[in-house]
Amino acid sequence: MSKRTILVTCPKACAEYLAEELKSLGYQPTSLVSNGVFISGTYEDCIRLNLTLRTGLRVLWEVDTFTARDGEDLYHQAVRMPWEEWIPEEDAYISIVSSVRNETVVNTNFPNLRLKDAIVDRMREVTGDRPNSGNERDRGVIFLYWHEEEVCIYLDTSGIPISNRNYRSMPGAAPMRENLAASVIAATQWDKASPFLNPMCGSGTLAIEAALIASGVPGQQQRHEFAFQHFQPYDEKRYQEIRSEVRKRIPDSLPFPIIASDIDRQAIRAAETNAKKAGVAHLIEFRVCDFREAPIPEGPGVIVLNPEYGERLGEQRQLEATYKAIGDLFKQKCPGYWGYIFTGNKTLGKRVGLKTKRKIEFYNGPIECRLLEYELYGGTRNPKKVS
Repeated sequence: MSKRTILVTCPKACAEYLAEELKSLGYQPTSLVSNGVFISGTYEDCIRLNLTLRTGLRVLWEVDTFTARDGEDLYHQAVRMPWEEWIPEEDAYISIVSSVRNETVVNTNFPNLRLKDAIVDRMREVTGDRPNSGNERDRGVIFLYWHEEEVCIYLDTSGIPISNRNYRSMPGAAPMRENLAASVIAATQWDKASPFLNPMCGSGTLAIEAALIASGVPGQQQRHEFAFQHFQPYDEKRYQEIRSEVRKRIPDSLPFPIIASDIDRQAIRAAETNAKKAGVAHLIEFRVCDFREAPIPEGPGVIVLNPEYGERLGEQRQLEATYKAIGDLFKQKCPGYWGYIFTGNKTLGKRVGLKTKRKIEFYNGPIECRLLEYELYGGTRNPKKVS
């Protein structure tokens, strides 16, 4: 099977964590952009990446590149492409998504319609039939990148983003997406062999992702539907073989604790439900308690909190005491740990009262955030770096 360019997308500012993960899976990045990493691979590699990646968002398989000045140019170039090689004749369905920056485009739907017209006309001419089309993302999805005159067309082999692990039946309020949580964990000093603590756990995404990482379980072990199943290169038998190759048995226990706590009993119920669906509830200790009373095993280890950001001035003033209390918790109860606060509010971050080791850039959707890192000393224990 021939290799093509693969673009794996990710949230903005997460490309370096995605690149490291790709390297750990045996892929060599050829270039990085702010929200993605380019590699080379086959369609089978796309299947494998969809099943295993934690920090990625979509796996895009490039099928053609060309230049186009306007919509008619786009159509004439795309209608020449051998779409019959990728789109099946029976029960075919396509959905077009795009990223377009071209001065001739006024209506943002126009490029999608012209590409759809080209695909339909080509398929009708070659096969005598046409694929159905619409906005559903759970079948064949085609991604159009058209900036200035540069055009890249990809098969989106993920469809629904692979950040959807299919375990969050109860997402909770303002949840962190699974792939962002995996990137945040990758940015910490956690060695996957020492305590991972997550007070203010909400619906439990950080703790669940930590348990999956520690277990070596592929990111998509609970998911069974992908867009790659709706394109011509797909082979069901090979897919099942790859799935069996990457599938891992979840261990009965871990030699260190992962503890998720929250003062909200309903949040803990949601976290437990999600962890059960992910198959890792038995690896996480859940507690209903204020973050100040969260259990802290002897370090070294990592403690990560994702407090509220406070959108309005009154909320920010109320949260100042919370951020200061987090700093007090770090100073008084977490010697030997690496402490982390994920926040979208720089002003509140300054209320922690500790000197940061690093301020790591992230984006939670459109919100610019920072993961604040603190190396915690104190007490009689000798702090050890968790590498």
